[in-house]
Amino acid sequence: MKANSSVLILLAGAALAFNVGCASKNYVRQQTQPMIDKANELDELTAKNTNAIKDVDTRAQTGIQAVNQKTAAADQKATNARNAADQAQLTATQASNRADALGTQVANLDNYHAVVETSVHFAFNKADLTPKAKAALDQLLADVPNTKGYLLVVEGDTDSVGSATYNYELSQRRADAVVQYLSENNVPPHKIYVIGLGKDKSVESNRTAEGRAKNRRVDVRLMTNNQETPSSAQNTAPTSSQ
Repeated sequence: MKANSSVLILLAGAALAFNVGCASKNYVRQQTQPMIDKANELDELTAKNTNAIKDVDTRAQTGIQAVNQKTAAADQKATNARNAADQAQLTATQASNRADALGTQVANLDNYHAVVETSVHFAFNKADLTPKAKAALDQLLADVPNTKGYLLVVEGDTDSVGSATYNYELSQRRADAVVQYLSENNVPPHKIYVIGLGKDKSVESNRTAEGRAKNRRVDVRLMTNNQETPSSAQNTAPTSSQ
């Protein structure tokens, strides 16, 4: 009898302990669940905020990159415009200097008059003297020994094809080719005035191939400050274009 009572007491104690344990777990669960839910909610909100920040940062970087590209393009345009303006100013200055030099030479030529003159022509974009051009220069040179107080004016010209700067350089090369030939035929350098006029002094319209061919030339004039003209001197007909 006493043994049965002991068993009953043990079983009752175990049941009580089990019930107390379950109650404790339920209590803990009830107390911790809101915190767990709140933590999960905060984690979700943090994730959303992080994604939003990344999205804003991406859009900001894209916007900054676009602004930088536009700024770089604007800077390049400004640089190109500045370079173009500088080149235009340089070309204008060079043209002005040529005009001033030509004006000075013309002033110095006031006391001179032409004895004989000729024109030698060149192929497109060339500065080489042809045999026909050399023959025309030889004919002019034949009058040099009989001309007192002389000088030779050499004017290089081009057609209108190409830039003004390039044509000035080309006209100068053509004039230099003539000067070199004159020097090889015993004309002293101080007796030669050289002018590279580019396309500034056309004798024919540049709208036709024939006109452009006539403009690709060097004019050479034998001048003298002596009022007496040698009887042997006469105008030399221009050579035909190449």
